[in-house]
Amino acid sequence: MRVLLVEDEDGLVSALRTGLARAGYAVDAALTGAEAVEKLAATAYDLMILDITLPDTNGLDLCRGVRRGVIPTAAGPDLRVLMLTARAGLADRVRGLDEGADDYLTKPFALVELQARIRALLRRDITAGSAVLTVGGLLLDSARHLASRDGRELQLTLKEFGVLRYLMSRPGHVVSAEELLEHVWDENADPFTQSVRVTVGTLRRKLTVDSEEPLLETVIGRGYRLRVAS
Repeated sequence: MRVLLVEDEDGLVSALRTGLARAGYAVDAALTGAEAVEKLAATAYDLMILDITLPDTNGLDLCRGVRRGVIPTAAGPDLRVLMLTARAGLADRVRGLDEGADDYLTKPFALVELQARIRALLRRDITAGSAVLTVGGLLLDSARHLASRDGRELQLTLKEFGVLRYLMSRPGHVVSAEELLEHVWDENADPFTQSVRVTVGTLRRKLTVDSEEPLLETVIGRGYRLRVAS
């Protein structure tokens, strides 16, 4: 999943990019509100992690602008917003949620809690349960970073895990290579490489061994589709 981190503390940006990348997220960063506005218009992010105190604007104003449509976003109304700020007062938390944030976490914080809150926000449209996704015999546990098919553990790279998680959130739907690139890779990815095709190819081989029914299929000219085994 693709995350935009809007934060002006370089050390925190570096730490969060590393920690979230290890959890399988593609993370872009914006150090100012103006930079965030540009990136929001260009990329359909799944989640924005937003500080309130920014050098050129107030994060609350940015959140309100996004929710009211004053600030255009490629993600549209599906963009989730998690406020991450040192402002811990009750009035601050209430205002943040009233301005349109989906969740509010105060600094200092534990990375594991931030990751749990991110999982909760990103699964709202796919399941009301735990961090575990299931599609047929496929099981994916985002919290423990484990995936299996019919009890057989899958040894996946971070990108393969990210692609599988995205496809499992949309079983039966055709997902284009461009969509996968936008939601699983970060802004440093070269759109002209064969990264998506290669990653999908290795994932397909890991999903199906011996006489198992193929689960991941290519729809020529359109993209890829995950289907449930019969």
